[in-house]
Amino acid sequence: MSEHKATVDWQRSGTGFLEGRYSREHTWHFDGGATVPASPSPSVVPAPWSNPAHVDPEEAFVAAVASCHLLTYLYLASRAGFQVDRYQDEATGVMRPNAAGVPWMATITLHPRITYSGDHQPTPDDEQRLHHQAHEQCFIANSIKTQVTISNPAS
Repeated sequence: MSEHKATVDWQRSGTGFLEGRYSREHTWHFDGGATVPASPSPSVVPAPWSNPAHVDPEEAFVAAVASCHLLTYLYLASRAGFQVDRYQDEATGVMRPNAAGVPWMATITLHPRITYSGDHQPTPDDEQRLHHQAHEQCFIANSIKTQVTISNPAS
């Protein structure tokens, strides 16, 4: 269907690698030209070996799920004739250990707040249906085992 690439680049600076004293800061490069400074989460690797100002993989994973849901929802809302003016989501992911004790992103909760305009306004049932369809059609949600829920889908 399609192929998607990202380049992840890290380079050692300084000494201390073999002792585990090295920066984990790195960059993500995307084909459109965007470069994102990345680092492990400070909850996983403490500073100074991480940088809390950079995007960590856990945040990026939550953002990818929320972004995919948003884009699918916008498409479905437009097809249903609902004029979306703004869609904002403060998505939250929760890490937990699995049965083997290995941490994983167990749940992601989406908290969409959507503003509409025009004469054709969605009912709470319309919004719930659109969110359900968006979740079913989202490429990312279909690629993961993490439980994704939507908190208060009605505006």
